[in-house]
Amino acid sequence: MKRTPVKDSGPAVPAIPPLPQPPSLREFRKMVLDQYRNHGRDLAWRRTTDPYRILVSEIMLQQTQVERVAVKYPQFIAAFPDFPTLAIAPLAEVLAVWQGMGYNRRAVSLQKCARRVVEEHGGILPQDPEILATFPGIGRATAASICAFAFNMPVVFIETNIRRVFIHYYFCDQEQVDDAEILPLARQALAGQDPRTWYNALMDLGTVLKKTVQNPNRRSRQYTKQPAFEGSDRKIRGGILRLLLECPGQHIDELIRNTGEERERVLRIIGSLEKEGFVTSGDFPEIRTG
Repeated sequence: MKRTPVKDSGPAVPAIPPLPQPPSLREFRKMVLDQYRNHGRDLAWRRTTDPYRILVSEIMLQQTQVERVAVKYPQFIAAFPDFPTLAIAPLAEVLAVWQGMGYNRRAVSLQKCARRVVEEHGGILPQDPEILATFPGIGRATAASICAFAFNMPVVFIETNIRRVFIHYYFCDQEQVDDAEILPLARQALAGQDPRTWYNALMDLGTVLKKTVQNPNRRSRQYTKQPAFEGSDRKIRGGILRLLLECPGQHIDELIRNTGEERERVLRIIGSLEKEGFVTSGDFPEIRTG
């Protein structure tokens, strides 16, 4: 499908043509694809089918806004261009490049995925969502998404933007919607379509709906509200890692002072970071190098 790339750089939100609710499958497909043809976002990871680059983008896009990923993605690819390079990189270097993305454990999982691909699959990402779903940090939805975008496989899956689209157009009067009710519709809508184009189109429409209507996902049984970031352990975890990357080898007391947080809380979080392989604790905690 040919389309004119539109950069996602401005505040303008494209209008969505009205549809009867629920729309026929033909009407729905036409609207989704027309919207993508006219307003689809030009994103770096959409210009490639390289499995490694698709994997990186999918892990980055977990719980992170597209705008932030658009900045970090080319930097990460430049530093670690393929599975072997990422697999052997010191963790400190991976985390340093990852800074600003949040959820640092995703960087650790991404490197573990690279090592598994190199060590168990000869450097080639498996074209099987069931296998990919067993990789660190990759659930069933992400595994299917990778297969759709890297291999153009007609896999059926639901993520937040896809869920938003189907709830808005097909369950407008239903107070609670389960993913099990959406899956048959998602399967029917995908049938006969180019999976890569179709899913890009659905996800873009979902982002438009997020900005133009009251969030339909609040009516999903799978909906969970993300906890506040300010004052959370997650923010302190990120701050600790940033401080260690900026000044490795600092004394534990200095590290605690620099966080500005209570000693017991910082020590508890450092303990969890150590268990996950981010740091070694002691008098001089430092980022692991492998």
